[in-house]
Amino acid sequence: MKPDSGGRLLTGWDHGEDAALWAIDENRVGIMTLDFITPIVDDPELWGRIAAANALSDVFAMGGRPFVALNIVGFPVHCEPLELLESVLRGGQSKVIEAGAVLAGGHSVEDEEPKYGLAVFGEVRRDRIWRVSGARPGDVLMLTKPLGTGLCTTAVKAEMAGLLDTKPVFDSMARLNDLPRHLDDDLHLAVHACTDVTGFGLAGHLLDMLFGDGVDCVLDPEALPAFPGVLEVADMGLIPAGSYRNRELYSPRIDGLEKLPLKLQDLLFDPQTSGGLLLAADPESSRLLLELCRSGCAPECRMIGRIREGSGKIRF
Repeated sequence: MKPDSGGRLLTGWDHGEDAALWAIDENRVGIMTLDFITPIVDDPELWGRIAAANALSDVFAMGGRPFVALNIVGFPVHCEPLELLESVLRGGQSKVIEAGAVLAGGHSVEDEEPKYGLAVFGEVRRDRIWRVSGARPGDVLMLTKPLGTGLCTTAVKAEMAGLLDTKPVFDSMARLNDLPRHLDDDLHLAVHACTDVTGFGLAGHLLDMLFGDGVDCVLDPEALPAFPGVLEVADMGLIPAGSYRNRELYSPRIDGLEKLPLKLQDLLFDPQTSGGLLLAADPESSRLLLELCRSGCAPECRMIGRIREGSGKIRF
């Protein structure tokens, strides 16, 4: 629902957009978002870095750059030392600074379950906004990070982290999705649609991208990137609860799902934390965009499918 805003509210909940857009003037658009998570790793400073990268990602997913952030904290001060919270905040601040933004305070409450994240304000030029919708037939679909963070953290919680190497997974979750900071105008405009992959998994976020534009996506199952070891975790049945919800919601809009091995299906529905950017890009620029990503800001970026005319389905 959009209240009377004089036309300045450009998007709110529409089409699963990643953040709210507010027109500042004819050229500048403000991006407003917030996100917080519960602990997913034992290292408090690493948790802070992951939570901050996760929150900042919404601004980058809309093609913008973050300017200022505020901490959001829930912490059980009666049973946990404040030194732990200091480490979390230190980790979060390091990511805000890395993103080129300023951390300007925040708000905390006492809570039985620790929570940490950020409210973030950023900006984007009006003619450079990336939206979830806008994919065009012929576009190349790209994903900037591997899949499987939910499977990995489930294995950790089950005290079976020895099944896989957790370091590349945690490093990826803490990596900024700051692709817009590395693109010139031509490559920026070559991205027709974008979202970041988080709790609804690749399937849910891709279906958001396809909704209402008269397009389908043909995914290449052999191109789906997975962190080393997570498919073996799936084979053992260590599936996050969110995967089952995602499967129930999104499988009716996926044609050919039954062709995939069960572990690849689990990868498709795996709820991600601080996952990668999902991009629909002009095919003539996709190779250059991929090379730029792999040269620095998104070294594990992959082409995973193509957009074609259709009715909003994923196809294999």
